[in-house]
Amino acid sequence: MQPSVESLVRLLESYRGRDKVIRTACYGSQLVGGALSRRAEADNSSHRLGKRLLLFSAQLSHCRTVLRLFDDLSMLAYSKSYGFGGKEEDAGLRWLSVLNNVADQLYYPCEHIAWAADAELIRVKSDKWWVLSTVLWGSSLLLGILRSLRVLMLLKKTLNRCESDDGGNSSPSQLRRQMRGEILNILSSTVDLSNAVHWMPPGFLWAGRFPPWLVGLMGTISSLVGLIQMNTGDSEDTDST
Repeated sequence: MQPSVESLVRLLESYRGRDKVIRTACYGSQLVGGALSRRAEADNSSHRLGKRLLLFSAQLSHCRTVLRLFDDLSMLAYSKSYGFGGKEEDAGLRWLSVLNNVADQLYYPCEHIAWAADAELIRVKSDKWWVLSTVLWGSSLLLGILRSLRVLMLLKKTLNRCESDDGGNSSPSQLRRQMRGEILNILSSTVDLSNAVHWMPPGFLWAGRFPPWLVGLMGTISSLVGLIQMNTGDSEDTDST
């Protein structure tokens, strides 16, 4: 019990870890709240609890939006350090990463403007800015999926060479671990992309057709995958020290 509490405390002490916990709680509340709200005719108390959980989820989502007001500089520093990906040997991987960074970098100011408009800090309509930020988020997710597929392809080739030639600096187990990480990235980005499409303007694919519990389910899957990846990364860092 004590190690679990200590792990949670360490997770909450970091910005990245806290955001993942808040995200999981946000989508988990939406999943349970959306499911309970559907039982209005059968159980009024369950319906009321579901509505409260949905309100709680909305507040957590707003909390994450406010916290992202301070993410621009860290994203800019990362984009600057990556540049045009001169260290990447594969051209396709390089340009997918560059485009992904551009989409991420543009996402933040668009979301900030939408938030400021809703808070009545500026006199503009927030609708188009929310749509633009969702488009950029969806584009980033799609580019991330394509990038992970490209990485998987390159890792598969390296693994085949490693197994056939019994050479190279990378071990098969390390390559397989990296491949599992990319598969988890694809899973996480795919379920997030389904939600991004849901939040697009009506008439675009399945936009607006997801019930709250399904949005919560997709987000919960993505959030849990993120927590698993973060825990795996921490474990690998511990093993290497």
